[in-house]
Amino acid sequence: MAKQLEIFDLFNQPDYLLFTEVFPNTESDEIEYKSAKGGFPMDFWKTYSAFANSSGGIIVLGVKEKNGQFHFDGLDDTQIEKYKKEFWNGSNNPSTVSVNLLRNDDVKEYQLEGRKVLAFNIPSAERRQKPVHLTTNPFKNTYKRNYEGDYVCRDEEVRRMLADADLSYSPDSRILENYSIEDIDLTTLKQYRQLFASVKPNHTWLTLEDIPFLEQLGGYRKDRKTKKEGFTVAGLLMFGKYLSITDEECCPKFFTDYRELLSEDEESRWSDRIYPDGTWECNLFQFYKLVYPKLISRLPKPFQLVKGQRQDETPAHTALREAFVNSLIHTDYSAPGSIIVESKSESFSFTNPGTLLVTLPQFYKGGISQCRNTNLQKMFLMIGSAEKAGSGVSKILSGWMSAHWRRPYVSIDTDPDRVVLDMPMFSTIPENTLTELIDLFGEEVKTLGKDELTALSVCHIEGDVTNSKLQYNINLHKSDITKLLQDLCKSGHLISENKSRWTTYHLNPDFRNSHHLTNDDTSSNDDTSSNDDTSNDDTSQNGDTSNMNITSKQGRTPLELNIIEVCNEAYISIEEIAAKVNRSVSHLKNRIIPSMIKNGDLVRLHPKINHPDQKYISKK
Repeated sequence: MAKQLEIFDLFNQPDYLLFTEVFPNTESDEIEYKSAKGGFPMDFWKTYSAFANSSGGIIVLGVKEKNGQFHFDGLDDTQIEKYKKEFWNGSNNPSTVSVNLLRNDDVKEYQLEGRKVLAFNIPSAERRQKPVHLTTNPFKNTYKRNYEGDYVCRDEEVRRMLADADLSYSPDSRILENYSIEDIDLTTLKQYRQLFASVKPNHTWLTLEDIPFLEQLGGYRKDRKTKKEGFTVAGLLMFGKYLSITDEECCPKFFTDYRELLSEDEESRWSDRIYPDGTWECNLFQFYKLVYPKLISRLPKPFQLVKGQRQDETPAHTALREAFVNSLIHTDYSAPGSIIVESKSESFSFTNPGTLLVTLPQFYKGGISQCRNTNLQKMFLMIGSAEKAGSGVSKILSGWMSAHWRRPYVSIDTDPDRVVLDMPMFSTIPENTLTELIDLFGEEVKTLGKDELTALSVCHIEGDVTNSKLQYNINLHKSDITKLLQDLCKSGHLISENKSRWTTYHLNPDFRNSHHLTNDDTSSNDDTSSNDDTSNDDTSQNGDTSNMNITSKQGRTPLELNIIEVCNEAYISIEEIAAKVNRSVSHLKNRIIPSMIKNGDLVRLHPKINHPDQKYISKK
């Protein structure tokens, strides 16, 4: 086992997938098993392309799948040498694949359970190398990886990768034909100039007329080769009128959406929302000007003096501003989807269409400047709303952690391409979360280790947990995190759910039933103050005891009966249920509702458990 992990550590890849308790019974978006008993797999190069155009991964030859289970098939020495030769010949042949990304150390053979397998470490390709495709034609021959496996990219995805690969060209510098000053919202331009003047009062650009001023910013451009000149995509995105921006010539898919989910009003889905509803001129500057004050209003503002000047801004303010601006300047405005900014009670999230132009390790390391829209970056930089090239990510991470909040983390979605930055506003184990974990699992939960408690805490707050989420909260190797999650499943605290190639873990709402906890186990946390006469009640069933150690004659707790009554007339959301029964959403979501669904007391409106508009009704 030690030798196995040593080999895969050389790959700097997720060797947790080859941990003895996992391998070979799971695949994911980072590992692919192929039998290769009958020859070098024909679909090897599709997976090679998919890993290279996504986040990288490992292909293992010598493992077969049967009835959803993976078994060691094994390769002999002759096969291994033959497959190595076929791989190197193919990887260096443009008719097979467009680029060879591997070094000698990225191809390894090793022995597991007495059988030899051959593994290939496929790194994520650099921006200039994408798309990595089969044959000499990228269209219809380029693949990406998602939870379902390898999928062929649409032509528009390939075109976006080709555009990103051109480091000499910024997409937002494209000159728009037949656009004029009539397409610019002059009020927006005036407000920007005023802010520019307040930040740089002596700047020489302030004396320029509008067109020369925009030219300095990159909002207007003259092409020396073609002799064309005009407003650029960046100029329209930042200062343009919404109808002009969404014209087919510019960015027809442009849509900005701010969602504030703070209200407990059961009649309102959002406590506040800002989107192109016709009441304001939707461009990036106006969106920034309207949304940023709402974001920072939720941050603490400690009074402090720096060189005699009052400072109301903290590193957390800088981090939040940089995250917001990053989502605007890194968006691929040719890709489908909206720019979504969400402000929730315990977190912020920023979603933008497009892909990361660097790998995830490079992103977290920082210091590498790869901006998709350099003119937009310049425009925000000139008003003090963006950091210098390469320093933005470091500001986000350090600024947020200075507030003792959980580390921000990035997730990448494909089909369509989206980058999501989540910024939690809570410490790893908030006090109220620990209280509810004790309520769910009993006092003994406090005897778990810090890492185990962290895993349960994240799961409680976010509704589920995965290995990738915990990597940003626990200082353990991926293999150790996998073992930790599996141990929590064995102890009954978590339940695993396989989603194609990804495993998600949920809190076990039936922990007390499965572990036969008695009333004495939970008396310190249970409310037994009710004066109701329960001497004749049937308490033989182990139902919910988080509110009182009483079950009705039907085997339901008073809380469950209350929920059944609340949901009796129509489908209602979990937020509405929580408000009516005076319980937290997380408590109901993680413990009560799943049990009631399982027992047949409630019915979901949507079959998908995590549907954003999920509602419940009592089963008639």
